[in-house]
Amino acid sequence: MTFYDEVGGAETFAALVHHFYAGVADDEPLRALYPEEDLGPAERRLRMFLEQYFGGPTTYSQERGHPRLRMRHVPYAVTLDQRDRWLRHMVGALETVIVEGAPIDEAHADAMKDYFVRAADSLVNSHG
Repeated sequence: MTFYDEVGGAETFAALVHHFYAGVADDEPLRALYPEEDLGPAERRLRMFLEQYFGGPTTYSQERGHPRLRMRHVPYAVTLDQRDRWLRHMVGALETVIVEGAPIDEAHADAMKDYFVRAADSLVNSHG
Protein backbone atom coordinates (compact mmCIF):
# COMPACT_ATOMS: atom_id res chain seq x y z
CA MET A 1 0.00 0.00 0.00
CA THR A 2 1.41 3.39 -0.98
CA PHE A 3 1.34 6.66 0.93
CA TYR A 4 -1.27 7.77 -1.61
CA ASP A 5 -3.53 4.83 -0.72
CA GLU A 6 -2.95 5.23 3.02
CA VAL A 7 -4.27 8.82 2.99
CA GLY A 8 -7.38 8.07 0.97
CA GLY A 9 -6.23 8.12 -2.65
CA ALA A 10 -7.91 10.14 -5.39
CA GLU A 11 -10.75 11.40 -3.19
CA THR A 12 -8.35 12.92 -0.63
CA PHE A 13 -6.13 14.58 -3.21
CA ALA A 14 -9.09 15.97 -5.15
CA ALA A 15 -10.52 17.48 -1.95
CA LEU A 16 -7.12 18.80 -0.83
CA VAL A 17 -6.43 20.59 -4.09
CA HIS A 18 -10.00 21.86 -4.40
CA HIS A 19 -9.85 23.46 -0.94
CA PHE A 20 -6.41 24.88 -1.74
CA TYR A 21 -7.61 26.60 -4.92
CA ALA A 22 -10.71 27.94 -3.16
CA GLY A 23 -8.27 29.85 -0.96
CA VAL A 24 -6.09 30.93 -3.88
CA ALA A 25 -9.09 32.33 -5.75
CA ASP A 26 -9.63 34.94 -3.02
CA ASP A 27 -5.96 35.75 -2.36
CA GLU A 28 -5.04 38.51 -4.82
CA PRO A 29 -1.24 38.49 -4.31
CA LEU A 30 -1.11 34.72 -4.73
CA ARG A 31 -3.71 34.63 -7.50
CA ALA A 32 -1.31 36.78 -9.56
CA LEU A 33 0.83 33.65 -10.07
CA TYR A 34 -2.04 31.98 -11.96
CA PRO A 35 -2.47 33.71 -15.33
CA GLU A 36 -5.39 31.56 -16.49
CA GLU A 37 -8.84 33.00 -15.87
CA ASP A 38 -10.11 29.60 -14.81
CA LEU A 39 -8.18 27.90 -12.03
CA GLY A 40 -9.52 24.51 -13.17
CA PRO A 41 -6.51 23.57 -15.32
CA ALA A 42 -4.08 24.54 -12.54
CA GLU A 43 -6.16 22.57 -10.06
CA ARG A 44 -5.98 19.48 -12.26
CA ARG A 45 -2.21 19.81 -12.78
CA LEU A 46 -1.49 20.19 -9.05
CA ARG A 47 -3.78 17.28 -8.17
CA MET A 48 -2.03 15.02 -10.69
CA PHE A 49 1.39 16.18 -9.51
CA LEU A 50 0.65 15.57 -5.82
CA GLU A 51 -0.96 12.22 -6.54
CA GLN A 52 2.14 11.11 -8.41
CA TYR A 53 4.56 12.51 -5.84
CA PHE A 54 2.82 10.66 -3.02
CA GLY A 55 2.74 7.30 -4.82
CA GLY A 56 -0.46 7.46 -6.85
CA PRO A 57 -1.08 7.36 -10.59
CA THR A 58 1.66 8.68 -12.88
CA THR A 59 -0.79 10.62 -15.03
CA TYR A 60 1.15 13.85 -14.50
CA SER A 61 4.32 12.49 -16.12
CA GLN A 62 2.38 10.67 -18.82
CA GLU A 63 0.67 13.92 -19.87
CA ARG A 64 3.31 16.54 -19.06
CA GLY A 65 6.66 14.79 -18.82
CA HIS A 66 9.06 15.15 -15.91
CA PRO A 67 7.67 17.52 -13.26
CA ARG A 68 10.68 19.91 -13.35
CA LEU A 69 9.07 21.90 -10.57
CA ARG A 70 11.56 24.76 -10.45
CA MET A 71 11.82 25.08 -14.23
CA ARG A 72 8.04 25.27 -14.66
CA HIS A 73 7.87 28.12 -12.12
CA VAL A 74 10.81 30.21 -13.39
CA PRO A 75 8.56 32.47 -15.52
CA TYR A 76 6.81 33.63 -12.33
CA ALA A 77 8.39 35.89 -9.73
CA VAL A 78 7.67 33.90 -6.57
CA THR A 79 8.25 35.99 -3.45
CA LEU A 80 8.60 35.01 0.19
CA ASP A 81 5.14 36.47 0.81
CA GLN A 82 3.64 34.32 -1.96
CA ARG A 83 5.41 31.26 -0.58
CA ASP A 84 3.90 31.97 2.83
CA ARG A 85 0.45 32.48 1.32
CA TRP A 86 0.76 29.27 -0.70
CA LEU A 87 1.75 27.34 2.42
CA ARG A 88 -1.06 28.88 4.48
CA HIS A 89 -3.65 27.79 1.91
CA MET A 90 -2.13 24.34 1.40
CA VAL A 91 -1.81 23.56 5.12
CA GLY A 92 -5.29 24.98 5.67
CA ALA A 93 -6.63 22.71 2.92
CA LEU A 94 -4.88 19.72 4.50
CA GLU A 95 -6.41 20.54 7.89
CA THR A 96 -9.84 20.89 6.25
CA VAL A 97 -9.71 17.48 4.55
CA ILE A 98 -8.63 15.90 7.83
CA VAL A 99 -11.58 17.50 9.63
CA GLU A 100 -13.86 16.31 6.83
CA GLY A 101 -12.75 12.74 7.47
CA ALA A 102 -9.80 12.01 5.18
CA PRO A 103 -7.83 9.11 6.69
CA ILE A 104 -4.68 11.12 7.32
CA ASP A 105 -2.96 10.42 10.61
CA GLU A 106 -0.47 12.75 12.26
CA ALA A 107 2.60 11.07 10.75
CA HIS A 108 1.21 11.31 7.22
CA ALA A 109 0.06 14.90 7.77
CA ASP A 110 3.54 15.84 9.03
CA ALA A 111 5.16 14.19 6.00
CA MET A 112 2.85 16.10 3.67
CA LYS A 113 3.48 19.41 5.43
CA ASP A 114 7.23 18.77 5.30
CA TYR A 115 7.05 18.25 1.55
CA PHE A 116 4.89 21.35 1.08
CA VAL A 117 7.42 23.49 2.97
CA ARG A 118 10.39 22.12 1.03
CA ALA A 119 8.63 22.52 -2.32
CA ALA A 120 7.43 26.05 -1.56
CA ASP A 121 10.87 27.10 -0.32
CA SER A 122 12.50 25.78 -3.49
CA LEU A 123 10.30 27.93 -5.73
CA VAL A 124 11.11 31.31 -4.21
CA ASN A 125 13.03 33.21 -6.87
CA SER A 126 12.31 36.87 -6.12
CA HIS A 127 12.77 39.17 -3.17
CA GLY A 128 10.22 41.64 -4.53
